[in-house]
Amino acid sequence: MGLPKQHADTKGESDNLGAHVVGDSQLTTEQQVETIWNLGGLTPRQLAVRVWREIDHDNVLGRASELAYNFLLAVFPLLLFVLALLGVLATQGIDVRTLLFQYLSRVLPGSASELISKTANEVIENSGGGKLTFGILFSLWTASGGTTTMMSTLNDAYDVRESRSFVRIRLIALALTLGLVVLVVVGSVLAVAGGHIALTLGNRIGLGTMVIVAWRVVAWVAAIAFIVFAFALIYYFGPDVKQQHWYWITPGSVVGVGLWAVASAVFRVYLHFFNSYSRTYGSLGAVIILLLWLYVTGLAFLVGGEVNAEIEHAAADRGHPEAKAEGEKQAA
Repeated sequence: MGLPKQHADTKGESDNLGAHVVGDSQLTTEQQVETIWNLGGLTPRQLAVRVWREIDHDNVLGRASELAYNFLLAVFPLLLFVLALLGVLATQGIDVRTLLFQYLSRVLPGSASELISKTANEVIENSGGGKLTFGILFSLWTASGGTTTMMSTLNDAYDVRESRSFVRIRLIALALTLGLVVLVVVGSVLAVAGGHIALTLGNRIGLGTMVIVAWRVVAWVAAIAFIVFAFALIYYFGPDVKQQHWYWITPGSVVGVGLWAVASAVFRVYLHFFNSYSRTYGSLGAVIILLLWLYVTGLAFLVGGEVNAEIEHAAADRGHPEAKAEGEKQAA
């Protein structure tokens, strides 16, 4: 059933098994990882059925619309905060703005990427030093609103009510937003600058074509790993439940990122051949495309959260000592 056959009853016993203990867990790292990656005792088909049922029960499609709206409000403040925070790099010969927009152009649909680049550049060029300094703090606060909404939607996945104070929620949201900023910047540098670095090194020291290609592949794999980690970070700290285990990669984060990547690619192909939004919405077409892409992103994130929640609920149903049943904030 994917559950550990034997649990250590004391810290000393788990130490004898030669693994690290996480938090106040009585299980070793190996036992914890075994449980989550055995899907809590479910088969992939059973897990898919349970997640599909919860998508309807928790109104995931509707909550994804809420996320998309909040993402739209947060995306420009977040970009402004990132660019202002890393402005010092621009003085050292690195065009951070161009680097970040190049990365976004590879992820976002074309018209949506152009809209973000144009709007962000206009805001930066029309802002004075003092105004932009105040805007940094305001931008971080505004961007954290999207994170707060993600935290709320994850509570629905675990069927729990929010009991944390407003101040604590905001502090967690601000910390997560800062963490996401770091991951976005590092991921964009790896994805975009990695190719330039490989090409430069290849020309200077005569690296073969295969080495350069391998470097670029590794850079993109690392960038994707940062995105998976970002999902796992929010899945861990977002919901108002007591998490006893930290996992660098969870089934939910893999499913969420995979679904997001596939859906984004399909959306780009659809827009390439059947884009009629500009004819229907005129100058608002790019905004509609951006909003739809944000909806896809929010939906993928929520599905990943439902996957993690259902795995834990299934493990609790099968008697796992440290899994939380549906509606519980900590293990019984």
